[in-house]
Amino acid sequence: MTDKLFNAREDVRDFRNALGSFGTGVAVVTATQGEECLGMTINSFASVSLQPPLILWSVGNGAASYAKFVGAERFAIHILRAEQQAISDQFSQRCRDKFFGVDWEYDENGVPRILGCLARFECRRKVTYPGGDHQIIVGAVERFESLPGSPLLFVQGRYLDIGTDEIG
Repeated sequence: MTDKLFNAREDVRDFRNALGSFGTGVAVVTATQGEECLGMTINSFASVSLQPPLILWSVGNGAASYAKFVGAERFAIHILRAEQQAISDQFSQRCRDKFFGVDWEYDENGVPRILGCLARFECRRKVTYPGGDHQIIVGAVERFESLPGSPLLFVQGRYLDIGTDEIG
């Protein structure tokens, strides 16, 4: 088998497929803009710093709620557990009420908090950087919760169940 090199600027689909080889956890970010609750599924989550506690995530410039997320002062990142694939699917769709049927409440700052997640990070937006066709949002973690369980994972365009080591 020989390696085939692609041009990252020209072979966008192949570039995206290659990036998909890196398995990630699945998270949902939530925020509010006025009275509107915002939410979207992301896998662009990463830790930045332990001291001070900083995380980052990115939102596509073409996302329907792009401007609202970039303007949100506070947000929460929810790391989903293996049993929460339906939540991931729901928050990845363009629908009017992404929170319909989801067990959630407002946190003390008025940000939607999805209950029963593996981990949750409640953040204040620190800085936003341009990142090509995305905006990179760095958040200062003010509070977090972490519970035992197995994470929902995503690799090569599909969810991965680590309990059975099968891609589904």
